[in-house]
Amino acid sequence: MANSFGTDILIQAPDPMAAASFYVEQLGFEITGEDPGMISLHGPHINLFIERGPALGPVLEVTVDSVEAAKIRLQKRGCVMVKDEPDFPRTYVKDPYGLIYNLTS
Repeated sequence: MANSFGTDILIQAPDPMAAASFYVEQLGFEITGEDPGMISLHGPHINLFIERGPALGPVLEVTVDSVEAAKIRLQKRGCVMVKDEPDFPRTYVKDPYGLIYNLTS
């Protein structure tokens, strides 16, 4: 069962541009992409994405061999699917310890 953390972190904010401005001004990020629902900020070590919406908390990215197999295995261990949008693709999992991550393969 190999996995790896990605360099992407996603947060949500009612006003993504206001949030992005904070990270640019206070932490030196650079806005590298703007879509209607998401602002991208890339840094030398991590990439921060801010999507419009109510705050879930930070969402890390975890790469697994099979998203479907991981979903089944994780739900059996007490994880909750926060978002499951295969067309996006996006699969947010909240584990029993409060960590939220997006499963990718």
